[in-house]
Amino acid sequence: MSSTRLDLEYLVGILRRRGLISPRQEKLIYKKAPVQQEKLAHICRVKRGGFPAPSCDAEITPVDVLASMELEPGKGADGRLDEEAIMRAVAAELGMGFKKIDPLELDLELVTQTIPKSFALKHTVLPVESSLETITVVVYDPFNRQVLEDIERVTHKRVEALISTKSDIIKTISEFYGFKSSIAAADHQMSRPLVDLGNLEQFTRLQSADEISSSDQHITNAVDHLFAYGFDQRASDVHIEPKRDQTIVRLRIDGLLHTIYRIPKSVHPAILSRIKGLARLDLAEKRRPQDGRIKVERSGNEAEIRVSTVPVAFGEKAVLRILNPDILLQDLEGLGFSSADLIKYRRLLEVPNGIVLITGPTGSGKTTTLYSSLRFLVSERNNITTIEDPIEMVHEQFNQIAVKPKLNLTFANILRHVLRQDPDIIMIGEMRDLETASNAVQSALTGHLVLSTLHTNDAPSAITRLIDLGVQPFLISSTLTGVVAQRLVRKICPHCEEAYQMRVADLAPLPLGKNPESEVELKMGKGCLQCRNTGYLGRTSIFEVLPMSEKLGKLTNRKAPLAELQEVASEEGMLTLQQSAVDKMLRGVTTFEEVIRVTMGER
Repeated sequence: MSSTRLDLEYLVGILRRRGLISPRQEKLIYKKAPVQQEKLAHICRVKRGGFPAPSCDAEITPVDVLASMELEPGKGADGRLDEEAIMRAVAAELGMGFKKIDPLELDLELVTQTIPKSFALKHTVLPVESSLETITVVVYDPFNRQVLEDIERVTHKRVEALISTKSDIIKTISEFYGFKSSIAAADHQMSRPLVDLGNLEQFTRLQSADEISSSDQHITNAVDHLFAYGFDQRASDVHIEPKRDQTIVRLRIDGLLHTIYRIPKSVHPAILSRIKGLARLDLAEKRRPQDGRIKVERSGNEAEIRVSTVPVAFGEKAVLRILNPDILLQDLEGLGFSSADLIKYRRLLEVPNGIVLITGPTGSGKTTTLYSSLRFLVSERNNITTIEDPIEMVHEQFNQIAVKPKLNLTFANILRHVLRQDPDIIMIGEMRDLETASNAVQSALTGHLVLSTLHTNDAPSAITRLIDLGVQPFLISSTLTGVVAQRLVRKICPHCEEAYQMRVADLAPLPLGKNPESEVELKMGKGCLQCRNTGYLGRTSIFEVLPMSEKLGKLTNRKAPLAELQEVASEEGMLTLQQSAVDKMLRGVTTFEEVIRVTMGER
């Protein structure tokens, strides 16, 4: 094995034996290889993309050349013959395991302290797991036994090797060693014992001359890495939480939090100062909550990060809400509406005046629906004004106003002034009180389309909620054009989905309307590296669309109970949240367990 190399002839032989390339493709590979090698070298020289090439920090290999040809694999395999497919074939040929690197599963200390960065880059090797007797590493070249022997000598542990892709290994080395070196350098710069116990246990010391600055290059690099890492991992939030002896960094991905880093407490103030400086917050104010925002550019696209800081027991905690325009500003078709509900909702938005309410608890996707609706309504003929607390995403086609209670800029006060600004469409972040609701009603009565949110469990409840706020029923029936309730459900991972049969009787809590003895085909995710073994990847919305009808208007005028409103809404064709979720379950979008989790207690 020691004489074998990952050269082109060896790789082509593996792909041919495993039926991944045809004889015609084999001839094409040998013909195109020299030209493709030069193309990849040229791309790296001018530092631009254009091919699925590896990082230009490493030597171009025959695997890179093969992957850049984008061949279609044989045996009915999906996709292209990319780097991962080639290395999986090599692993199978050698009887070795293949590992797709998941950065969230790796231990920062293990990766960065086991071997030096220069050694890891030179040999394209990375430690991923460790026990008392063994250490597991991923390698790109499985024939380099000398590297594994060197790691055994250094760690005094038996080495188990898995194969991975060069691009994943190099990317992980760059991210982990880069972040670790920045944090370690900043920590070393403090050069003193950690004694700070946070706000609740006060300790005073004299400032030293080498006090680390938030503009220090190491801190700047570490914060930039956190931002980039959050985008790469599709995180909606980054939590930076100070504890007694360390600071924990967590990412929220598809609604769940994952701990990714534990960093020294000594660098926490500098990291917070850097973030607060970027967000234009008061660096000296550490006793009160603050809110700000940062505009960032990522791969040529702009995005915003909303920053919130609050004082907790051991310092200031920061939460960075990543606001991706691709998520907040979608086409209505991409939000998750059924065909019938999408038609109903479009009709609500096309009415020139009235109130359209989006309801649901915090984190149910209301803001995304509102912004996507405004995007649908944008035109040169419309003047769109929003009143928000805070402004979620700055968009140049909207006139956006932030609520500032300290300056007496409340929803109600701003709304009165907005009516003098000749608006066509007004978006109010939330109807919190009678004054705001009354002004919204007056805006609708004077010919404006008003979009807003309420915190209610379902669509019919919005009517009773407005009555509870003190709005006159006859005003509700004459201005409210429709209500949309929504929730978010996780989508089945397309990379590991599988079908299975389930008896209708076992789905009894759900309204299927089928023979209990029959079976239905459902789907679930087995769990894979792409979804981090959760079986879910991404989220979509379920909706309950309630247009205001004449019959519902009459019930509203006489303050009919909620149950009666719900009954009439169903009679007029409204699909409930649970029915919408069931529809997505039967179409293989989400799972039975997710439907139960999200809609338990719903009609």
